[in-house]
Amino acid sequence: MRMPEPHDHRLLRRTWILIGICTLGRLLYAQAFFLVPDETNYWQWSRHLDWGYHDQAPMIAWTIHLATRLLGHSEWTVRLPSVFALTVASIYLVLMARRWFSAQVAWQTALVSQAILLFNIGSLLATADGLQAMAWAGACYHAARAYEDNTWGQWFAGGAWFGFGLLSKYTVVLFLPCLLAYALFSKKHRGRMISPKPYLACLLGLLMFSPVIYWNASHQWNSMRHVAYIGGANDRLTLHLNFFGDYLASQAALLTPMLFILIVLSWLRFLQGRYPKENWFCSYLFFTSLPVFAGFAVLSLHTRVYGNWPGFGYVSAVLLSTVFWSGTAPSSVDRGGGSKTSGTLWRWSVVSAYVFTGIVLVQVIFPVLPIPARFDRSATESAGWDLLGKHVDTIRRDMPNAQETFLFGFRYQIASELAFYVPGQPRTVSINRWSRPNVYDYWWQDADLVGMDAVGVLESAQERSRLLQVFEHVSSPEKYDVFRRHIWHSPDTSVPPVRTHYIYRCFGFKGGLRWTPPSADDIRATPP
Repeated sequence: MRMPEPHDHRLLRRTWILIGICTLGRLLYAQAFFLVPDETNYWQWSRHLDWGYHDQAPMIAWTIHLATRLLGHSEWTVRLPSVFALTVASIYLVLMARRWFSAQVAWQTALVSQAILLFNIGSLLATADGLQAMAWAGACYHAARAYEDNTWGQWFAGGAWFGFGLLSKYTVVLFLPCLLAYALFSKKHRGRMISPKPYLACLLGLLMFSPVIYWNASHQWNSMRHVAYIGGANDRLTLHLNFFGDYLASQAALLTPMLFILIVLSWLRFLQGRYPKENWFCSYLFFTSLPVFAGFAVLSLHTRVYGNWPGFGYVSAVLLSTVFWSGTAPSSVDRGGGSKTSGTLWRWSVVSAYVFTGIVLVQVIFPVLPIPARFDRSATESAGWDLLGKHVDTIRRDMPNAQETFLFGFRYQIASELAFYVPGQPRTVSINRWSRPNVYDYWWQDADLVGMDAVGVLESAQERSRLLQVFEHVSSPEKYDVFRRHIWHSPDTSVPPVRTHYIYRCFGFKGGLRWTPPSADDIRATPP
């Protein structure tokens, strides 16, 4: 840890002001657009609190439940935990930069971290990614302090953040091999592994996670089998390049291309030994970032990897790239083309990140790019849910037995959007028979609904034959177009719709909610 310089306090004050302003901006922005399907799905989880869920760990549901219980159900409160999470992650990043480098590095780290699209998405959408990044940042900081000071308090703080991370998203388990890899390659801190402290800290994290293990054991390991399925465990083991290019492109898009290139170059320069050998923390950042990116890169050689999956590893990578490229790190850093060249590249990377992220955020609420609506994901996922909810409620009220009529979709995404945006926020149903297993399988049984009528919102006009397998009678569908709409505008019907739904009136539910496995070999199939 270096001694403070005379102008450090001014730089740190500027750093905290920047984080505060960005947090305030996100708090305001978080209420400017409708919830996307994954967000309403997690909100649904928060209305059915449990120790685990089919898709992943429960922390996102717990935090949304707390926020909505205290402040009411709105887009803002659903997203509040995510906004808070990125702020905490940013604070930890600054603390690491300041402690092991300098106030200048801390300022540059804050400057770039607040600009990255991936981090902003994680902070503005109610998903587990923001909570995961917060846990990774907290665990990284306290584990580093523990390696340095070897105190019980720091080890257990790191263990607690590790446990919080596991409760947020299963992939935080990668923190353990990253931490172990650093210790094995570090002459300075390898000896810490002969102490019981790191193992007891790890045990603390696992104890925090034990309710999720119990839930999985009680539900035939459904969540673990689901994670294995999306990781390609159900497919024959083959290696190919079909998804590798998509993986790299998604990382470049979410980080912005220039910054992604600088991060990769930072890893390469570390491997070449072009870093300040006197500062062990560069090695620590390398081992808590590259293995995450590389692990998912290897997985992409077998199956499709979503762009957000390795996002938490960039918490460390961003700080490492700041050290190599911002021109504010120790002079012993080898910058290749020189400090002037690296500084120019860094400034352009930061500027391009702000520009790119700014355009995307503006596009969500006011389209500035001439993208056809159907290709604009911000429009296809968030537009028109409120009006659809009101229309569906009107149809339900016109049903012969409105009080005994339930609402459903064939996908959990639509069922969850209906639950949030239909007036009164009713319980809704996902008929999973022809799609895939999800959390709705735990909330509803056929016996709960047999004999009832229903209104379904589907994505095809050709579903009547399927519906007749589970209902006595089904009417012809009503077409409902959704147009791009902003919080201060009416729907723009002069352009093609961003989505089209088909609303079915169904009568006399016969049963058949649960997913039917396509084959007995499907890893998701419940064991007999």
